[in-house]
Amino acid sequence: MTALIASGATVAAALAVTITALQPTSASATGNDWGLNGTYIATSNGEWSRTNAVFEDQPSLRSTWTISTQCSYPGECTGSVDSDFGWSAPIYQKSGVWYVKHQIDDWVPCVDGTSAPGLQEFRFAPTTPNGDRIDPDSKTLVGEDRTTGQSGACGINRPVFINMPFKLTKTD
Repeated sequence: MTALIASGATVAAALAVTITALQPTSASATGNDWGLNGTYIATSNGEWSRTNAVFEDQPSLRSTWTISTQCSYPGECTGSVDSDFGWSAPIYQKSGVWYVKHQIDDWVPCVDGTSAPGLQEFRFAPTTPNGDRIDPDSKTLVGEDRTTGQSGACGINRPVFINMPFKLTKTD
């Protein structure tokens, strides 16, 4: 229990540092300066993926994202992402962390030949290139790619969770 409380305190402290570090340092910053706009390379590292909390290699994925956002003030942005994998989804920022969520049709294969959808969620924040600390001016963002299949899909009362490390790098 003590380890769980310490872990929760560590996560809360890291989030507080992230929120503080992501505030603009210049009084001349505008809504366009606070958002993500342009072309990015999105990489999900399957070598370090976990399936239902157990490490299990998955294929790594690399795609190109075109992102367009508008911000009302730092830490509160919305917009859209277009992936060269053929999907589009909303993007938003809350407290310095970016989120992209979209449904993947036919993600969970069922024994009877049918399939069920999954929900893919990307969470990421700007960091130094090696990901060891927050850097609001960085063109590299790191976080997590999580895909979840619904419990009860395929007649099995157990959801499928796949988590992978994620990196987003600005190209232009």
